[in-house]
Amino acid sequence: MPLSGTRDTSPAMSTRISRPPFRRSGKAQKGRPGPPRAFAHDRDADGPVILYGWHTVTMALQNPKRRIRKLLLTENAARRLAEENIPTRVAPEMVRPNEIDRLVTPDAVHQGLLAEADPLPSPDIETLAQEGMLLVLDQITDPHNVGAILRSAAAFKVNAIVTTARHSPEATGVLAKAASGALELVPLVTVQNLARALTRLNERGFMTVGLDSEGSDNLSAVALRQPLALVLGAEGKGLRQLTRETCSAVARLDMPGEIKSLNVSNAAVLALYIGASKLGLL
Repeated sequence: MPLSGTRDTSPAMSTRISRPPFRRSGKAQKGRPGPPRAFAHDRDADGPVILYGWHTVTMALQNPKRRIRKLLLTENAARRLAEENIPTRVAPEMVRPNEIDRLVTPDAVHQGLLAEADPLPSPDIETLAQEGMLLVLDQITDPHNVGAILRSAAAFKVNAIVTTARHSPEATGVLAKAASGALELVPLVTVQNLARALTRLNERGFMTVGLDSEGSDNLSAVALRQPLALVLGAEGKGLRQLTRETCSAVARLDMPGEIKSLNVSNAAVLALYIGASKLGLL
């Protein structure tokens, strides 16, 4: 069952690039190139990722752990980077805004910046600090939701987010833009089997609390302790049965109003606030 609280211009430049700087795959729309390789569903997990938008790209540029392969900038974006003393780290390719438009989805707001970069390394679950909070995502597939959850996790100083290698969006494109730079702040731990990962967290002393509408207690009434791992289920489906059974506790989020459910990213914020308050982290 789903948890209670989830439901599911820059002036033209004289310099043009004669060939696309990013590899593309996928069927092209009429009059428009296909998406860059990082947007392809069959992309190698170790292949390059696409980052666009001001906060997303500038946070990546300032992260020494992030290897930048290529950088496209409009004149306005380049000027702003210089004004804010943000080094580009690689020689940028100066382009018109429509050059970037053709490399992203039609509704993407790129603000004149687009980078191709290596994925950040996924830490091992054994290396996670045994203090503070973690988030565990059980097959949440919407990149907007995962990106928003990442942003909230950064705000609450979550140590890491644990997610599955399959049935989860890649840390690129839409997700990265929705995270607004949080990809550079909150490590993503990718596991093959979520139940085994939760079992290992239990063994390492984490209190693993699944959020589900069938939880026996409201989360605010549960005696939480550090280290705490809050487990969120997929949009619409909620926690899978094995995930729910592996958690050391299952709680719900009670809503006082007429609408009893929230989008999963909003429910994550509420759960993080309750957790941080009860653990004395605020």
